[in-house]
Amino acid sequence: MAGSGKHDNKKSTEAGRYGEELAATHLCNKGYRILERNWHDRHREIDIIAVKGDTLVFVEVKTRRSDSPELPFESITPRKQRLLVEAAHCYIEKTGIDLKARFDVISVICHPNRNEIDHIEDAIYPDILS
Repeated sequence: MAGSGKHDNKKSTEAGRYGEELAATHLCNKGYRILERNWHDRHREIDIIAVKGDTLVFVEVKTRRSDSPELPFESITPRKQRLLVEAAHCYIEKTGIDLKARFDVISVICHPNRNEIDHIEDAIYPDILS
């Protein structure tokens, strides 16, 4: 039987961590300063919180293998977007950071001999999620 339960979840979790590591390195190379990784508040999570210039950046990272039928961006549902925005509001409340904020998405596609990273700035617009 192809892929079942715990083994698939473990592989998915490992791939996700690997993708987040690549995304964090990508951001650092682009001049971002990482403040938090895997920040949690109850059932909400933000993969990466960073600062670049005068902007606080909340980053959702999605990782897929090259043979996956779904593109990484396709898995960011409206519900996931709302949770990300709620988590960002909570983070700002708790930390008191007073910077303009934006929501980016980083897609990581793992090919056998290379990785493809696509960084979309301002990928999520909180004002249209209300």
